[in-house]
Amino acid sequence: MTRIVIVGAGIVGAACARILARRGAEVVVLDRSAAAGGTSGSGEGNLLVSDKGPGPELDLARYASRLWPVVTAELSAELGPTFPSIEFERKGGIVVATTEAGAQPLLDFAAAQRAAGVDARPLTEDELLAAEPSITRSSTAAVHYPEDAQVQPVIATEALLASARRAGAVVRTGVTVTGGVRSATGRLTGVRTSVGDVSGDAVLVCAGPWSAELGDLLGAPVPVRPRRGMVLVTTRMPHRVHHKVYDGDYFGATQSSDASLQTSSVVESTAAGTVLIGSSRQQIGFDARLDVDVLREVAAKSLRLFPFLRDASVMRSYGGFRPYMPDHLPVIGPDHRVDGLWHATGHEGAGIGLALATAELISARLLGGSTDLDDAPFQLDRPGLAPHLRVDRPAEVA
Repeated sequence: MTRIVIVGAGIVGAACARILARRGAEVVVLDRSAAAGGTSGSGEGNLLVSDKGPGPELDLARYASRLWPVVTAELSAELGPTFPSIEFERKGGIVVATTEAGAQPLLDFAAAQRAAGVDARPLTEDELLAAEPSITRSSTAAVHYPEDAQVQPVIATEALLASARRAGAVVRTGVTVTGGVRSATGRLTGVRTSVGDVSGDAVLVCAGPWSAELGDLLGAPVPVRPRRGMVLVTTRMPHRVHHKVYDGDYFGATQSSDASLQTSSVVESTAAGTVLIGSSRQQIGFDARLDVDVLREVAAKSLRLFPFLRDASVMRSYGGFRPYMPDHLPVIGPDHRVDGLWHATGHEGAGIGLALATAELISARLLGGSTDLDDAPFQLDRPGLAPHLRVDRPAEVA
């Protein structure tokens, strides 16, 4: 039996643990905090195709989009009615341009996505108002994406881990990895931790923005950097936002390599009746301090889409760190520099949506099998990452 050590109990680690355990592997999940205690617990639960241009990430997102309804039904049947719903909802997304200059680029982007197989439907002004009666009357273009969906990310993570446990996986939180263990041949055969060594035939790093730190400890750095985002949460109110609605600047912000602050308007309701207002992107390391100026800019931009929010009450804000990669693609697969080391990280703000597809690719590579998707664009040795890779020092030898 293959024994796999997964470092990271966020949604990507949880999805990998579930599929690997269900396929017969012996799985141990380690996390120095709690399950969903990092990036997965500070996201909005987006499962989007609308924000991805044609290419490998869009292909991965469309693959994941087909998996989510299936896995949602499996989890519901397996865990029973007493386990909280993961709140999967195919609510759809609407992208809106509010300037004349932004209208044609939005429509051109949607046309390119349609050519790649995405259901992207331009809306007339009347159709937009029928879909979102409270939206601004100053829109210049809008596109509806019926495939966009949402889950409750913490519950989804816990559900995937619960399913993994039922298949035999062991989840150990409060355990810090301090280094690697290698055989005499140099193969990674486990990790050193705060509670002793944990052995494995493979070590899979699913630590999101903290994967760079893990890579350093294991002698194979990866160029993952934290990209901070902040979100406002209103008090409960009557349901006036019916889709995930965001302005046309959002795609540019996700694909930008600029480290400075970028904001765009993203607005959606939750099942609890609150409204989530984002979003921001900023590379400032792991600085978690509240930044009122960022929140002020996020709030102001939301009014361009939904003027009624001017009278809304904000009850809290929160922030999180997205795992940013310099070429904007996740790393999914083996490390070509260290035998026995694997990665599933670097999804930036798309990790919730891409988790299930990522797990399928990892499972096929680790345990054998095939998927509907070519994993070559996500390998660590791809040309786009070559300038960013290095090896600092070896992990410990057993």
